[in-house]
Amino acid sequence: MNFTSIALIALAMSTDAFAAAISKGAALKHPKLSEALRTGLIFGVIEAITPLIGWAIATFAIKTFASHYITDWDHWIAFTLLLALGLHMIYEGFKPAELEEEKPTSHSFYILALTAVATSIDAMAVGVSLAFMEVNIFITAAAIGFATFIMVTIGVMLGRVLGLMFGKRSEVVGGLVLIMIGAYILYEHLVT
Repeated sequence: MNFTSIALIALAMSTDAFAAAISKGAALKHPKLSEALRTGLIFGVIEAITPLIGWAIATFAIKTFASHYITDWDHWIAFTLLLALGLHMIYEGFKPAELEEEKPTSHSFYILALTAVATSIDAMAVGVSLAFMEVNIFITAAAIGFATFIMVTIGVMLGRVLGLMFGKRSEVVGGLVLIMIGAYILYEHLVT
């Protein structure tokens, strides 16, 4: 696999995380670059680990079973996690004023990690596929992680701008974006 192929895989694997990062940035009160970098790092590390897990499963388990099992369930898991996170964000966006709290300045590690896992499950399936090809999985996983780090950092800062433009309702938009990402992942796997 050449550099261009690896770069395209890395970019493709980071697009879901980019969209999720926009919604995460919009849900924060004036996120700083340090928060964007922290979010990018969490997403990037998780996105780099998941293809390694898929590759290891395919390499060390029965290849046909691992490939079949992951591709049968990855889209359902991603959809469920993104739906739950999206519904929570929509609820927060419509919360009555007397119950409304000020926007946080950062997200918890748990919420970011859960969102990162939800957007990176497809990278695990890619890892399974890469086990059947002649490719250096470590270079590919690092490229995926790096691309995700960059895209998520940019996404959080872009979300900051959208959050300022749309205010509290940006959480509703962010929640809808997460649900649409999950629905698209589900649709993409069910149709193909």
